[in-house]
Amino acid sequence: MPAFRYEAVDAAGATRKGVVNADSARAARSDLRAQGLVPILVDAIAAQVDELGQARSRAFGDKLSTTELALFTRQLASLLEASLPLEQAFTALLEQAERAYVRDLVASVRSEVMGGSSLSDALSRHPRDFADIYRALVASGEQIGQLSRVLSRLADYIERRNALVQKVRLAFTYPAIVTVVAFAIVIFLLAYVVPQIVSVFANTKQKLPLLTVIMLAISDFVRSYGWIVALTAIAGFLVWRNALKNPDIKYRWHRWLLTAPLYGKFERSLNTARFASTLAITTGSGVPILRALQTSRDTLSNVAMREQVEEATASVREGVGLARALSAHKHFPPMLIHMIRAGEVTGELPAMLERASDAQEQDLERRALTIAGLLEPALILVMGVVVLLIVLAVLMPIIEINQLVR
Repeated sequence: MPAFRYEAVDAAGATRKGVVNADSARAARSDLRAQGLVPILVDAIAAQVDELGQARSRAFGDKLSTTELALFTRQLASLLEASLPLEQAFTALLEQAERAYVRDLVASVRSEVMGGSSLSDALSRHPRDFADIYRALVASGEQIGQLSRVLSRLADYIERRNALVQKVRLAFTYPAIVTVVAFAIVIFLLAYVVPQIVSVFANTKQKLPLLTVIMLAISDFVRSYGWIVALTAIAGFLVWRNALKNPDIKYRWHRWLLTAPLYGKFERSLNTARFASTLAITTGSGVPILRALQTSRDTLSNVAMREQVEEATASVREGVGLARALSAHKHFPPMLIHMIRAGEVTGELPAMLERASDAQEQDLERRALTIAGLLEPALILVMGVVVLLIVLAVLMPIIEINQLVR
């Protein structure tokens, strides 16, 4: 049954907004009039796929955030664990939704479920809000009759992933702020402070020190050609982004990132943590191992590691053990391989993957803090050296004048 977003006026003249389920817009207006409301606007809430199954384009920002997705999953799991029917659970979610888009989304999914669709099929109508792994796990929970348990584990997974992303972002926030502020200060000093102060000595036709001459040359270059440099940097960035759309270039770049100094281990830890956590929740939710590997591969951001997982999946399809298939590729840490091998031997692969995922996430957090910890003093040191050179370039003519006066 389709869902309609409405705006109506009640008997007291107050405007009311909400969502109503009806067979048609005309039926929705009739239902509103039966409730004592005068409908002003009734619009159908469309799914995010068209008749051909392609995702519809939407306005920027019109999307379920990761925090909202975690909250939606946790609330739905809690309601189902309380033995509420799926329809009543979505009615409760609809009443609790704060943002208009979330209300429309819940209403759309609820209307699909009330029309006889399964929850996974209803979610598939909104591919930009519910990723493939999300829908696959929901379908698995429906098949094994453990939807509430699977949703609870899925909520844990999303919350843990969000927490990890937040920790990594916080670790690099301070170095990023220091970099921006330092760059702005240096540009300001070179473009405005240095020429105004040093020009006083230049007018006296005094022979300026070499450092001051170099600094004046740099200052003139920044003032005259700084905007060209900025535009060139922006153009180079756009060209590089466009070049990464080429699969070969993107593959070589991602393969180099895995071995890059200092950052390479961070890139491997980030993708390994994603792979292990996704594989743990998919296998633990009853998803077949081949499909679980395919879903876990799609969560990797590094194309080179994604290809390695694809090769490992082909080996598993031929009967090779997962640990042996992954051990053929050097970018997966030995600890993960050993944990998977132990899980295959003991028959507790999901539990071992869960432990490996926790270890990888801790390693990723440690590496992020290490890189951030190294960047902070390095940025401060570079900033101090640059400012010192600028100050010396300004002070050296003053010192020479004082010596002449004496």
